[in-house]
Amino acid sequence: MKVSVLALWSAAAALLLVLVAQAPSAAEGSHHGGAGLKLGYYKKTCPGVENVVKYHVAKAIKANRGAGAALVRLIFHDCFVRGCDASVLLDPTPANPETEKTAPINIGLAAFEVIDEIKAALEERCPGTVSCADIVVYAARDASSLLSNGHVHFAAPAGRLDGVVSRAADAQRDLPDSTFTVSELIRNFRRKNFTVEELVILSGAHAVGVGHCSSFRARLSAPPAQIVPAYRNLLSGKCAAAAGGADDPVVANNVRDEDPRAVAAAFPSFLGKLRKARDFLDNSYYHNNLARIVTFNSDWQLLTEKEALGHVKEYAENGTLWDEDFSDALLKLSRLPMPPHSKGEIRKTCRWVNRH
Repeated sequence: MKVSVLALWSAAAALLLVLVAQAPSAAEGSHHGGAGLKLGYYKKTCPGVENVVKYHVAKAIKANRGAGAALVRLIFHDCFVRGCDASVLLDPTPANPETEKTAPINIGLAAFEVIDEIKAALEERCPGTVSCADIVVYAARDASSLLSNGHVHFAAPAGRLDGVVSRAADAQRDLPDSTFTVSELIRNFRRKNFTVEELVILSGAHAVGVGHCSSFRARLSAPPAQIVPAYRNLLSGKCAAAAGGADDPVVANNVRDEDPRAVAAAFPSFLGKLRKARDFLDNSYYHNNLARIVTFNSDWQLLTEKEALGHVKEYAENGTLWDEDFSDALLKLSRLPMPPHSKGEIRKTCRWVNRH
């Protein structure tokens, strides 16, 4: 049964209103890495924490569905670098001017203000209890559920600590680049213990969100065997403003979310396939990829390797299967631990480490 975002938002708001505020000064027990996480971690120390997160995520998506797409992207960019430790949230400082969020590969990361809002609400309710790392996971889980009308869903264990290390160089090393070949993508995901199938599954998140022209510049001169010329012309027109200047326009990851006027001008045969609701998380990415109408080289590359291509076809044919497998892949992603012997804390604010 499909549930509208408005209905989910209303339900979350109603739940939030009836919660009884309890604010213990510290989390019960100790926070853990990926192996020690548990469901209901905050049941006693911050009851209703997941309802609070869902309320704020739903409110953000109601105002701008792009915020939901940004939250889904944020969990990947956090957890693939030093594990799920909220290190991607840390702002640069004079002592550390190059945190992860300043890395070129993290261009366009957004929704930090949504995380800030959730953290502030939880600090007021349960001071010093809920980690920013857990908030990132809860928020991504709720965003993916709301953007998919509830088809993507999983129970999220918690108990993570916030990291105190954040380096742009780590993000550049660990995150897959949009220019990667399929071999580079497979090696990159294998280092985090993800399979070719899981690479294809997580790539399906490109059904939502936006990409910067600088991330797919080479696609604008790719041959027809790699990208439909009409779509290539559409992208070229969108990115023309970037030529010779510092501006770096953004383009919808999913051609089905494109501006009808731009599609009418460059790709009129696709007009009938545009969707009314932007940023709907479904298996349309796989249909787009097989039709050679995706933005990133790393997307098209999945068609060049036998196993990956088989999974692209599989998920194009079975959207329900992708919903289930994407849920499982997000859960696995959320369990990536911090490096051994890492120091952690519960930050007071998600953008700064605590002062000791």
